[in-house]
Amino acid sequence: SAVRVFLGIDIGSISTNIVLMDETVGRGEDYLMTASRPIEAVRTGFRDILERYGELADVQAVGVTGSGRHLIGDLAGADVVVNEITAHATASAFICPEVDTIFEIGGQDSKYVRLENGLVKDFTMNKACAAGTGSFLEEQAEKLGISIKRDFARLALPLSTLDCGEQCTVFIDSEVVRHQQRGTPVSDIAGLAYSIATNYLHRVVEKRPVGDHILFQGGVAFNTAVLAAFERSPGRRSQYPRTMGDGAIGCCLIARRKMLERRGSPPGSQGLGCSKKGTGRILPVQFVH
Repeated sequence: SAVRVFLGIDIGSISTNIVLMDETVGRGEDYLMTASRPIEAVRTGFRDILERYGELADVQAVGVTGSGRHLIGDLAGADVVVNEITAHATASAFICPEVDTIFEIGGQDSKYVRLENGLVKDFTMNKACAAGTGSFLEEQAEKLGISIKRDFARLALPLSTLDCGEQCTVFIDSEVVRHQQRGTPVSDIAGLAYSIATNYLHRVVEKRPVGDHILFQGGVAFNTAVLAAFERSPGRRSQYPRTMGDGAIGCCLIARRKMLERRGSPPGSQGLGCSKKGTGRILPVQFVH
């Protein structure tokens, strides 16, 4: 018989994460590039999930988060649409109950979240400057003629002491160009991973407290050079375990919790907005009445 499951979608500017979770919070995940086509990215993700799980899943509720949450939430008929801070905090407390700090660097923005007993106590995001985000890192790798996925971390490690500054995008970009003109080795310039870390710590975190249990989230967390730069930052002795798909996990958990709370709904209730099978939803999955 079909298993009752819950779906979480984190639709970002660069990547899309999709989580399928059952009532025992066992889960399957899918990760793919948004590539400025969020609807197609979600459809592709669900085709992949369907190939793995077939018609065995009855979707009870859908949660959506990320920069494209309103578009995808409307088209998918989502039951829960939550902001990224709430989604990431929920997932982080689930994955690592002792977590007290979240560093998140995505494709277009960066976030800092302070948690206390699983609850958000403080948060902030980068201002207008995009220095240190995934898109900025990709642009610099392209200028250096290297692949952000294959070459950047390999060339940048061991980290050089080259300082490209911690100012905004324009100034760091100018420093990279200046070093190129001087003939500085590409491996040294790739050491701007230090600039990514210091920019985040000084311009996003600023003087806010950083705890002992830090989760480093977002696509940039999987660049080992940037991770090493954070770990070697002065006064930062904490570990930075990396996690992926936390936004999708978080909104999935929220959708699951709210639906389970509504299990006592009167006969005929549609629960949290689950429509008739497939009606009004872009996702090719089996929905319950």
